[in-house]
Amino acid sequence: MRWERVERETNDFMELNKVVIPREVTLLGALVVLAGCLAAATGGALLDPRNVSQLLVEVPVNAVLAVGMLLVILTGHIDLAAGSGVGLTGGIMAVLATRHGVAPGIAACCAVVVAVVLWWGMGWLVVRQRVPAFIVTLGGLQALKGLFWVVIENRTVPVAPGGVQNVVSGLTTSYLGAATGWAVWGLVVGLSVVAVWRRRARRAGLGLVNEEAEPVFLRWFLGVQASALVVVVCNGYRGIPLPMVILCGLAWLVHVLLRHTVLGRYMVAVGGNESAARLSGVPVGAVTLFAFAAAGAVVGLTGLMQTAYAGYSTADIGTLMELDAVAACVMGGVSLRGGSGTVTGVLLGAAIMGVLAKGLSLMGVGPELKYMVRGGVLVLAVWLDVRSGGAARMA
Repeated sequence: MRWERVERETNDFMELNKVVIPREVTLLGALVVLAGCLAAATGGALLDPRNVSQLLVEVPVNAVLAVGMLLVILTGHIDLAAGSGVGLTGGIMAVLATRHGVAPGIAACCAVVVAVVLWWGMGWLVVRQRVPAFIVTLGGLQALKGLFWVVIENRTVPVAPGGVQNVVSGLTTSYLGAATGWAVWGLVVGLSVVAVWRRRARRAGLGLVNEEAEPVFLRWFLGVQASALVVVVCNGYRGIPLPMVILCGLAWLVHVLLRHTVLGRYMVAVGGNESAARLSGVPVGAVTLFAFAAAGAVVGLTGLMQTAYAGYSTADIGTLMELDAVAACVMGGVSLRGGSGTVTGVLLGAAIMGVLAKGLSLMGVGPELKYMVRGGVLVLAVWLDVRSGGAARMA
C-alpha cells in the first residue's frame, strides 16, 4: 500500500510539473525540420534566394484563403465554396478589365463586392433558413464553378491585356526593394515592442500576473531574428514579395479582431457553444453573418491574387483551393467543431503545406505522388495531435 501511495504521489507530481509545449512552437519546429530535410534532399536548392522568393509568393496566396477559412470554422461552420469563389472573382475582374475596358482597380473592387454579397447570402441561408453550412457551401461550390465558366465563356482571359502591367497583375509581381524592406522590418519590430509593453502594462494595471519577462523576450528575439533572416534572403533576389506583405497585414487584422475585440470573442463563443452564447446575449445570427461576409472578402482578395499569379483567368483557377485552406487550418490546430484556433497556427500550417509542395516540386516528384504525400502528412499530423490529446475535440 505504501508503494502504491508513493507511486500515485509521484505520478501526480509529474503531472503537475509536466511541461506543456504550445502547438505553435511544435509546428515551428516541424517546419524547420521539414525545410532542413527538403533542403538536403534538393541539394540546397530549396534555400536558394530565388526559390525562397517564389515560395513567399505561392504560400501567401493559399495562406490568405486559410485565414478567411479560419473565420468561418471558428463559428462552427465550414466553407466548401471558397475555391470556386476564388475562380469566379478572378474571372469577373479579368472579364471586366479585358473585355469591357473597366479600370483594373475598379474591376477588382467589383469582384470583391460580388464575393462579399455571395458569402453573405450563404450565411443568410445558414442563419435564417437553418440550412447546414456544409450543404449550402457544397451547393455553392458547384453553382459558383458553373457561374465562373459562364463568366469567362470557357476561355482564357488575361489579367494584363497586351502584357501591360496593372494594379491587379502587380499583386504577385511587385517586390519591396532592399531599403524599403528593411524600413518595413524596422517598423514592425518597433510596433511589436510597443504591443508587448502595452499588453504587460495593461495586465499590471488590472492587477493580473504577467508572464516572466525572460520567455517573452526570448520569443520576441527569435521572431525578430527569423524575420531578419527572411529579409536578408529575399534581398538576395528581388526583395520582399508584395503577397507576403498582404498576408502579414491581413493576419494582423484578423489577429487583432479575434484577440482584442468583443466581436472576435463572440465568434469564438459561438463556435465553442452556440446555445450558451445565445443564452448569454451574444447575437449569434449577426456574428455568423459577419464571419461569412468577411470570409467572402478574403475569398475575393485571394481570387485577385491567384489569378494575378497565374497571369490569366482559366477554368481550373481555384480548383481544390478550399481543401488546401481547410488542411492549413487543421494542421494549425483549428478545431473543426469551432471555438478554437489561432492565426499563427493557420499561418504555420499553410507554411508547412507550402514548403512540402515546393520541396517535392524541386525533387521532380509527379503531381499524383504530391497529392498522396500531402494527404498522408495531413492525416499523420492530425493523428499525432489526437494521440497527444491536443485536438481531442476535433473528432
